[in-house]
Amino acid sequence: MSVREIPVLYIEGDGVGPEITPVMIDVLEHAVSKAYGDSVRLVFEEVLAGTKAEKLTGDSLPEETLERISQVGLAIKGPLMTPVGKGKRSLNVALRQLLDLYVCQRPVRYFEGTPSPLRHPEKVDMVVFRENTEDIYAGIEWSAGSAEAARVISFLSSEMNVRKIRFPQTSAIGIKPVSEEGSKRLIRAAIDFAIDDGRKTVTLVHKGNIMKFTEGGFLKWGYELAKDEYGAYEKDGSLFIPADGTDILINDCICDAFLQNILLKPEKYSVIATLNLNGDYVSDALAAEVGGIGIAPGANINYKTGTAVFEATHGVAPDIAGQDIVNPLSLVLSGEMMLRYKGLREAADYVLKAVEKTIAAKTVTRDFYNLLDDRTGARCLGTKAFGQELVKNM
Repeated sequence: MSVREIPVLYIEGDGVGPEITPVMIDVLEHAVSKAYGDSVRLVFEEVLAGTKAEKLTGDSLPEETLERISQVGLAIKGPLMTPVGKGKRSLNVALRQLLDLYVCQRPVRYFEGTPSPLRHPEKVDMVVFRENTEDIYAGIEWSAGSAEAARVISFLSSEMNVRKIRFPQTSAIGIKPVSEEGSKRLIRAAIDFAIDDGRKTVTLVHKGNIMKFTEGGFLKWGYELAKDEYGAYEKDGSLFIPADGTDILINDCICDAFLQNILLKPEKYSVIATLNLNGDYVSDALAAEVGGIGIAPGANINYKTGTAVFEATHGVAPDIAGQDIVNPLSLVLSGEMMLRYKGLREAADYVLKAVEKTIAAKTVTRDFYNLLDDRTGARCLGTKAFGQELVKNM
């Protein structure tokens, strides 16, 4: 019998990374075995990034790691440490930009029994498509008082007649690039997903009322794309994309209003397409509604090359590292996304069913246990034991 081997690169991660990564690998391997027996096998290979890479190679993001991810096209990573405010670039952002992983995909759904601040968290079921390579995350900025900032301010003042920099002597300066190509490829991915997954709406979330040419451009290009490439048509004042079954409503919402609406009427939204900074805020706010960032999965994908890096979306959590108490579900559920991305739907379903069954039984890690209103019958497990419980519940 021939065996289909699927190579998967993994980055262990910093902080709690060494605790959650083995759990993720164990759960995925068991799910694949449960679904396909010996006919499919995940072949995990470690590549280096972060603190471990710096200790072993002197470089926190070695060129060999980038080359290997480009070759294999599939990777999953734990959280990586980046010092705040010390001029050191975020490794997460660097990976996305250097590999041109232009889509950050974040599914947000509720598992019964998960502690939530909402009265009806079961109404939250969205997939966020966040543009990953542009906006202020492009990293084009200069510190206040620097010669570079002074030159940019001088150019804006003398050549562009800009008079709106209130305190030019003490202003830091940043540039926000938003392109038609970058916007359309992100929105195209969101619409394609909505069609393939049978979703009913695609919402463009923006701040185009203030940033009229960057975020306003994103909005304009999104509607153009829907009409030019998908044959969107108007009906009763709304725009719809033809699809098998129910046609897809494409609309938009200003970001601050959207952050309110996901609390008041989350059931109105399904697929979200938005720019980089908005997407950061929106995906974390949505995660808080269904259990927090510790359970939120994520993927960074280039749909043209097929290269994809799945990741834990939370930080390195140094305060709890090494204590066997961290919740591994962000990385485990990112692994579930990875299985589904590779067409291993049956294995992915086993992971989801195991998560649903385990949480519903009030078998949880400390973060969830501390939030339970009723702990009758609840069990608080360590990271490794929780992973073993997931395997048992497949």
